[in-house]
Amino acid sequence: MSEPSESPVPDAREPRGGRPDLRGLAREMVTLEWDPLPRLSRPRWLAWLPHVALGYAAVASCALTVSQLEDHYKVTGGLVVAMALLTGGSIVLGMFRPLAGWWLGLVTAAMVAWTIYGNVGQGQSWPWTPAGAFTFAPLILLVALRKPPRVTIGVVGLSILYSGLAETAFRPPHSATLLPGIALLFGFVGVLGYALRATRLARGKLVEQEFRTEEERARRTLLEERSRIARELHDVVAHHMSVISIQAQVAPHLVENPSEELKENLAGIRENALEALTELRRVLGVLRSEQADDPLAPQHPQPTLAELDGLVDNVRGAGLQVTTEIAGIRRPLTPGVELTAYRIVQEALSNCLRHAPGSRVEVGIAYGPRDLHLCVANTAPTRPAPPSPGAGHGLLGMRERAGMLGGELAAGPLPSGGYEVTAVLPMDPQDMPGGSASETTRDS
Repeated sequence: MSEPSESPVPDAREPRGGRPDLRGLAREMVTLEWDPLPRLSRPRWLAWLPHVALGYAAVASCALTVSQLEDHYKVTGGLVVAMALLTGGSIVLGMFRPLAGWWLGLVTAAMVAWTIYGNVGQGQSWPWTPAGAFTFAPLILLVALRKPPRVTIGVVGLSILYSGLAETAFRPPHSATLLPGIALLFGFVGVLGYALRATRLARGKLVEQEFRTEEERARRTLLEERSRIARELHDVVAHHMSVISIQAQVAPHLVENPSEELKENLAGIRENALEALTELRRVLGVLRSEQADDPLAPQHPQPTLAELDGLVDNVRGAGLQVTTEIAGIRRPLTPGVELTAYRIVQEALSNCLRHAPGSRVEVGIAYGPRDLHLCVANTAPTRPAPPSPGAGHGLLGMRERAGMLGGELAAGPLPSGGYEVTAVLPMDPQDMPGGSASETTRDS
């Protein structure tokens, strides 16, 4: 089936029937572009095996050509060496310029046929020597491995056509024909190269698709984590905005004879708080539950570091040895910092349960003048970890939480075989610089 022409009106100078396709194929077959043979991707220590094998094939082709010409056809002299070098050189050239190597091999085969024409005896093959077809077959394979199928078909077709025309028009008397075997050999090599090329391209597309899938999974996990953070912040912010609104409404009744200016200011505060609360619920209210239209979805207060003891007790009940250490003056923090700190410790302990069974875990919390420091470190596991059903992006969520407050998070293995997660969160994240985080990923 021919490709459609770029112009909707066919050129009157060209008859219909696919001639543009043949011209395009002819241009492709004479394009001697640089196209090196790719290395093996796996195993890496055998990456250059195809090149080494073809190098040996080139040397063997030189030796076979000399042996065939001298022993079977009684041709001697410097011309034999020259044709042997051209035969091997065409394979070497084909590793880097496949079509150039094939053309050189075809010209060399014609030179060999012309050289032995007067020396062909009873039952001897022509235009190919007994080994000539096998030294030429790697050139077809090199083309099929790197060129589109139609180029491979053209190369195989021309190679067989050369053999057929030579035998039909110039075949020496009493010589044997190899045309059926030649057609079978060249056709098999072309199909083999096409199959290997299709397998390599499919594997490359699969690797690319897996990479894109992993990127999409990470992006989706990031969005899900941001949605969960938005739900939690919605609860916190909505609570405080409601309190502001109620306090602004009640404040005039707590003052004897309040002035009109005070009443107007408090009314403005309450009005702005109600407007902000309405906008907040309009934008983030849909994130309060997985089913946005479910009015019966329960709402729970968000956890804080005051509930850390209960979290640690649950982890101990699951079989881990957990110790906690708190430094500095323990004091209440802003709701966002409390929630983020709790979630980071919670996720880090969950990672210890999944990836370090039987290990000892130390949880450290330090209250500094301006920052809250968190550290969760575990020793090497004492038994193999079971397969984790998680998506492997827990650290991504912790990084998002820390970065949201302008903090930093780092995670990575310890020299002793354990793992450590550290975070620094600002006490008063009013002017967040955007946050930065670094981590060495461990699947969660």
